[in-house]
Amino acid sequence: MKNGSGIILLSFPFAAGVTAAAMTEEPFAGALASSLAAAVLICICALSQKNCKTALWLLYLCLGAFCWCSAALCPCQERITRASALADALESFLDDIPFYGEHSGAIIKALLTGRRDSLSRSTIDIFRKSGASHILALSGLHLGIIYACLKKLLAPLGNNSFAHLLKSLLAISLCGIYTMATGASPSIVRAFLFICINETGHALSGRYHSPPGTFCLAITLQLAIKPTLISSVGFQLSYLAMLGITMLYPKLRKWYPGDKKRDPIRIIWNSAAMSLSCQAFTAPVAWHHFRSIPLYFLITNLIALPLTEIVIVSAVAAALLQATVGCPPGLSYACGEAVQLLEFCLETIGSF
Repeated sequence: MKNGSGIILLSFPFAAGVTAAAMTEEPFAGALASSLAAAVLICICALSQKNCKTALWLLYLCLGAFCWCSAALCPCQERITRASALADALESFLDDIPFYGEHSGAIIKALLTGRRDSLSRSTIDIFRKSGASHILALSGLHLGIIYACLKKLLAPLGNNSFAHLLKSLLAISLCGIYTMATGASPSIVRAFLFICINETGHALSGRYHSPPGTFCLAITLQLAIKPTLISSVGFQLSYLAMLGITMLYPKLRKWYPGDKKRDPIRIIWNSAAMSLSCQAFTAPVAWHHFRSIPLYFLITNLIALPLTEIVIVSAVAAALLQATVGCPPGLSYACGEAVQLLEFCLETIGSF
């Protein structure tokens, strides 16, 4: 299997095995049956002189079922411990910054730490009615923005091979600390796995790297570590959104003619194509679980996502400065104004 297609082909039967096992009511019987079947298939693959692709796919199907059943028999012991002290420290830095606006501080804390205790019911309703609840729920979007900030901050280290390795190690380490500090939700872990796989692929020169390969390797690793995640709504929506970005977004992006990267209409179209790609794949599952689909998701995402990125970047800068030399009043005011603008736009959309 060339060009990284091996992990792509094998991840599907593995995920199918996890899904099939999740529908059973007897995890012990499932673990026993899948382990026996896997043993037989391993013997077939070992004794066969030919390339037994079918036996290999069935083997991964059984391995996926076995992983879920064994995890179901020993639940919750492998959960990552929340590094609350790190989140507490970040929250304390944010509390010391006088952000402009009544709800700005609470929204910024929710965006960076995932803690929504300080949010008022009216603020939560504004995000819910406008279809922007996913912005408040800490996800791969937030870690992706922080990862992009880290890449820019680490850029001055240089471009030689040692500098690339150092930047990769620092980016992975800091993103890993943030993942644990914020509770390691399925979508955050998914984003962290994508970062690890991408950074490893860049560090290993000559290795084939593809978005579908990254997607399949990440989902296989995450399900192997904790197969019971297959029933998590956050896990399903996170990977379906990435599947839309991987499979549909490149095609939609090509619909816009021309090749000028700085064309403002192209930038808007790319953002719309990204939103449509995610919604096309997540809408059925969202309807199944919540019986609702946001009608104005396209308008919401086109406005809210750029503003959210501005808020997160400026808030991270404010927190870093507050921890060192003190946050300048102008930065805290600008960050608060961005939050106020975000809240106003979402309230307007929610009133439609």
